[in-house]
Amino acid sequence: MYDLLIIGAGPAGISMAAEARKSGIKSDKILLIEKAEEHSWTIKKFYPNEKLVSANYKEKTAVCSGVMCMSDSSKDDALSYLDMAIGKYSLQVHYQEVVQKLYKKDTDVNFTIKTNKNSYQTRICAIAIGMMGKPNKPAYKIPVTLKKSNINYDITSKEIKNSKVLVVGGGDSASEYTQYLALSGNEVTLCYRQEKFKRMNNINKQSLQELEKQEKVKSYMSCDIEEIKESSTEGMPLVCFKGDIYDDEEFDQIVYALGGTSPTNFLRLLGIEFDGNEPVIREGFETSIPGLFLLGDLSAGRKGGSLISAFNSANSAMEKVCKDYLLCKI
Repeated sequence: MYDLLIIGAGPAGISMAAEARKSGIKSDKILLIEKAEEHSWTIKKFYPNEKLVSANYKEKTAVCSGVMCMSDSSKDDALSYLDMAIGKYSLQVHYQEVVQKLYKKDTDVNFTIKTNKNSYQTRICAIAIGMMGKPNKPAYKIPVTLKKSNINYDITSKEIKNSKVLVVGGGDSASEYTQYLALSGNEVTLCYRQEKFKRMNNINKQSLQELEKQEKVKSYMSCDIEEIKESSTEGMPLVCFKGDIYDDEEFDQIVYALGGTSPTNFLRLLGIEFDGNEPVIREGFETSIPGLFLLGDLSAGRKGGSLISAFNSANSAMEKVCKDYLLCKI
């Protein structure tokens, strides 16, 4: 029997466990379950080494409320900080373990979690699985022959160099991917369906503008893709744009930076109350199910999250846990 079981060993999950340890809960009463082979897998997989891991979001002041805090950092520094937290607080993490079922009987005060390896009981459960575990994909179909060799949803799985690349998206990740690819010697075009960048911070906007001045990047605004075909001449992706602003164009590689999808179906099956497409979050990031909490990106919703918001959500959740459920100090 655990006092706290956390699903997901990313920044939010690790900070929740650290908050629990700081509150006086013993390490053997806390367990993190992570489906990947390492913690913070989203950062390790989706972030290039040169990409800055932003502590705040859209230039909001990064003010920490809990035991974990950091400023904008390199990928390595961010991962080292999270490594340190796991060691410092003696956190138990079970890797490559997938949650298959989570339930709580009406008459039971405890949760039962079944995985592909074991079954656990816990008094409190926190879900901190993030958004990028399932990247958003375009609505149009992509030829099967292109999917493995020419279509990408991150830029760390394979090296892209000396290629003509189309990046699809308009947020900070799309900008950062574009910058990284351009500086790696690629001919890069960024395709965004809006007239102006609305979700991108000023630093990334300015960086894009500078690369455009240097003719290292092209930005296609009001750019919408109708379909992607396999080119008859080269077997490369042929992008067919909607309207008459842009001509159909061949690219070597296409990179999608469309954000991630929250595991809505999984959360609904747990019986969590929803308001439209967003789970209802109450005081301390608690769901409609007593003792079940959503942290990090799941609690930030469409507004978008950050390292600091992940850390702070864990701090708020732990305050609620100590106040209402466990005998721990706030």
